[in-house]
Amino acid sequence: MHEQVKDHLRATRPLWVPGGILVAAALLVSLVGHLPGSLVGLRSAGPYALLGVAAGLSLWFNRGRSFVVALSVLAGFAAYETFPQKAVYTALVVLVPLNVLLAMVRPDRGARYRASYDWLLLLAGEALLVLWIGAAGKSRFSGTAWLSLLDQWWLRSPPTPFVGRLAFAAAFAAAVWRAWPEFKPVPVGNAGAIAAFFIAAEWASSPGVYAAFMAACGLILVAAVMQESHQLAFRDQLTGLPGRRALEERLRSLEGEYAIAMVDVDHFKKFNDTHGHDVGDQVLKLVGNRLAQVGGGGTAYRYGGEEFSVLFPGASLGAAEPTLESIRDSIEKYRMAVRGPDRPKKGEEGKKLRGEGAPEKVLSVTVSIGVAAPSPSARTPHQVIKAADAALYRAKQGGRNRVSR
Repeated sequence: MHEQVKDHLRATRPLWVPGGILVAAALLVSLVGHLPGSLVGLRSAGPYALLGVAAGLSLWFNRGRSFVVALSVLAGFAAYETFPQKAVYTALVVLVPLNVLLAMVRPDRGARYRASYDWLLLLAGEALLVLWIGAAGKSRFSGTAWLSLLDQWWLRSPPTPFVGRLAFAAAFAAAVWRAWPEFKPVPVGNAGAIAAFFIAAEWASSPGVYAAFMAACGLILVAAVMQESHQLAFRDQLTGLPGRRALEERLRSLEGEYAIAMVDVDHFKKFNDTHGHDVGDQVLKLVGNRLAQVGGGGTAYRYGGEEFSVLFPGASLGAAEPTLESIRDSIEKYRMAVRGPDRPKKGEEGKKLRGEGAPEKVLSVTVSIGVAAPSPSARTPHQVIKAADAALYRAKQGGRNRVSR
């Protein structure tokens, strides 16, 4: 039960940042109320700055959908600041979610190079349309007869007209669809940003609320792009474990007693040569999943290739060995069904088929483990890793599928 709770909390972790930002924005507007005269400028400067940074980071890190969300909301905010009219507001709460919906249903080809040209042309065309709407009655090129459309029930506002709410709902549903089921930071951030923009649009008549949630929209996108970039740098994408860079950071802070284990998949080259790289990836995912459940206060890392590390801060060599032996035994006893082209992607469906005796190729995986702790000959963490590597070599020489110190 405890492990299930931990798994659920881990699965919802990407929701914490956008959810926290939305809650903070709500608390801010409820507690602060009206800004003093000297700070009123923040109502414009804050959203401009955060949405501009979000668009810039999305472009820099080549996140196409986030770039469209940030740039569309930024353009919409600027247009309504320039033309605070009902007609412009109506156009924006329809056009922005439609842009987002289009971005979600189209393949993401990034935000840089030629991928952004179509979006920039679309936004330029929409900007001209909004300028034409904003200039209604002020020039002979922009008439006012069409303004009667705003009295139709499906365009009537405030707050958001019916057609705008439909567009928002479709865009949000598409963003959730893109985030499901991995819930990576950027797709989740896109959905959170749409929610923030919708709240801002609903409260457009209240300048403080409108500005706070426009700023929250930009902040959510900034946090999502930075969070995903951090994960790419510090987390292995195949196994989901922290990567070697994360291990290096952790080693720098080690003090006192600790143990480090090096884990290597036995005969991994044979798996790849015999069954193909897809099966090799399945093997690495299996081992990574088992190591992620290590007890004794240990943390598993993907070291590189078929090699993993397990760090036990504050643990002795004697305390770490039984835990490693238990993990080694669980990997050995697990029978891995090789995923064929017609095998269900969902684990529960695969288990059901295996229970019915469906014919599948079943493989057994074993690992060799070397473990070491600080000693007179290994005083630094990197020297301990070398000692664990030497112990791993002894485990291999001794017949594999064993723990050696």
